[in-house]
Amino acid sequence: MARLPLQPRKHWKTASSQTRSRLGSVSTGWTLVVLAIAALVMTPVVVVLSSIFSNSSDIWSHLASTVLPRYITNSLLLMIGVGFGVSLLGISTAWLVTVCRFPGRRIFEWALLLPLAAPAYLLAYTYTELLGFFGPVQTALRSLFGWESIQDYWFPDVRSLGGAMLMLSLSLYPYVYLLARVAFQEQSVRTLEASRALGCNPWRSFFTVALPLARPAIMGGLALALMETLNDFGTVQYFGVDTFTTGIYRTWFGMGERVAATQLSAVLMMFIFGLVLWEGWSRRQAKYYQCDSPLQALPGYRLGGIRQIGAQIACFLPIALGLLVPVAYLLYLAVNNASETFNNAFWQLSRNSLFLAIATAIVAVPVSLIMAYGLRLNPKPAMGLGARLASMGYAVPGAVIAVGLLIPLGQFDQVGEKVGLVLSGTAIALVFAYLVRFLAVSFNTVESSLQKIKPSLDDASRSMGYGPGRTMLKIHVPLMSSGMLTAVMLVFVDVMKELPATLVMRPFNFDTLAIRVYQYASDERLAAASAPALAILFVGLLPVILLSWRIAHSRAQ
Repeated sequence: MARLPLQPRKHWKTASSQTRSRLGSVSTGWTLVVLAIAALVMTPVVVVLSSIFSNSSDIWSHLASTVLPRYITNSLLLMIGVGFGVSLLGISTAWLVTVCRFPGRRIFEWALLLPLAAPAYLLAYTYTELLGFFGPVQTALRSLFGWESIQDYWFPDVRSLGGAMLMLSLSLYPYVYLLARVAFQEQSVRTLEASRALGCNPWRSFFTVALPLARPAIMGGLALALMETLNDFGTVQYFGVDTFTTGIYRTWFGMGERVAATQLSAVLMMFIFGLVLWEGWSRRQAKYYQCDSPLQALPGYRLGGIRQIGAQIACFLPIALGLLVPVAYLLYLAVNNASETFNNAFWQLSRNSLFLAIATAIVAVPVSLIMAYGLRLNPKPAMGLGARLASMGYAVPGAVIAVGLLIPLGQFDQVGEKVGLVLSGTAIALVFAYLVRFLAVSFNTVESSLQKIKPSLDDASRSMGYGPGRTMLKIHVPLMSSGMLTAVMLVFVDVMKELPATLVMRPFNFDTLAIRVYQYASDERLAAASAPALAILFVGLLPVILLSWRIAHSRAQ
């Protein structure tokens, strides 16, 4: 038999090398695009950190000797109080609905996430109105017991550091609850059964086995809650608690000291980085493994009598205080003052908020898709570093992002002084600030959805002559439609609720629902703020309900 000529093999090798070269150049292009996105998104962070080397010794000395110790002390105390509150509420309720069996458990397991839709500043405004001296609670107590003045009785002051801790805990505990519940669901049945066989009662099994195994997830949820605590402006400003966010705003707009405000932002950034490092250090040497499938149902502890009632109360109170009471009171105010609340100004504010939220979501999701797909094409350290840097914005408070953007944008506009304000004070700048802040939310959702698609589909697409771009558009995007819709929804809701960045960077005569709620509440006009507040709440409920439904069906019961 005659041998086949060897020339075609050389042709195949040449074609293969050309294909690899083309794919290599494409992946390099994606890497450059992702690094460019990361550089753009990291601009405000770099600007803020570089302010440390600015010369403002007199102003900084004044701040350091007067208000800086108070900012540091209050911020630390707030973090400690909120950390304790969200841990207590989140871990206890997650364990109850995951392992214990009692009437109403299936409702509580998704309803406990609902307070996540209520921003802490809305709770602060509502409870101040409810529990104030002229509010319905104290008025009813005076009428019932015949008290005439504050000298006759004692009532806790809501507008205080303790009140801020409580409001933030009620609003942020779902971060810990969500991750702790998923961790408890995924724990090994055999491990828990072994602890029971060794004589551990349910409480001892929880503290010695289940809680240590869930520690990574709990620490992750706690870190998220504390980052949101440091980002909060509306609650602490309304309650008169001096923290870094209120100090940044006061220094920039009250004193007109741009450099000093930026340096305060840099100190706050150090807090955030320290928090992230602490979260990683706390479990640096720990390894956590499961020895069987998480799809096997966990053993349930059936509760009865006083224990059943106690579990129901423990699960109902966070929902009632974190959502039901504020919504009921805001509905009462909105209905009784409908002519004042549902007016033309309300609809204009709604249009402004919708425009900003939709514009940010439309930009954030494609950018996240480019980053995630670039990481899939070229999973090298440079690409991974760029993607992680671009998604760091969620750890940066909105006030810091606003300060870090206003400085370079102002310098850019000064170059074209004859043209006017091209970027500063525009909706474009505000959308960019939102993108920096919430790109991580979109990126994590899109990346998680993309990772579920098998790499064999990429190979099949390339064998049919599709390049990376067409593969992404024709193959991956249709398969990721659900994840991308979830990312759109999450970014949309976060933008609707965002207050600090909006307050600093909004265009002139371009208020949003969050801004109007803040303004009305600051003027003690909660009735006028009730409709915008309800709109923010109801919009925020949509993704929370979707997330609750997904988690409720994530494991066989």
